[in-house]
Amino acid sequence: MKFRYLTLGIALLAGLPAYAHEPKASHGGRLAEAGPYHVELVAKDKTIEIFLIGENDKPVDPKGFKGVAIFNLGGKAERITLAPSEKNNLSGTAIMALPARPKGAVQLTAPDGKTATARFD
Repeated sequence: MKFRYLTLGIALLAGLPAYAHEPKASHGGRLAEAGPYHVELVAKDKTIEIFLIGENDKPVDPKGFKGVAIFNLGGKAERITLAPSEKNNLSGTAIMALPARPKGAVQLTAPDGKTATARFD
């Protein structure tokens, strides 16, 4: 009888990581991890927007952040400079229209100089 409870307890504990918390993409974009942040990528036409999400799913003020998005566009890598915008995000403009789900990476530099990278496959 004790063995059954022990087995049941182990099975329940083993399933806990499957219920780890993931933030929601509140702007309709894709999410990826970048160091201590979650990054939401929204691509529309030639514009890319990056929303930073911190602890407890709270938005992070992008003031003082800078970044670069590197995507494969038209068969070659394009670097898109990202800067804080009035929409409380980092944004930049590509030279050509972006696909709905661009593939590449976003490198962020925080105000303290630490960098983090989010990969979007």
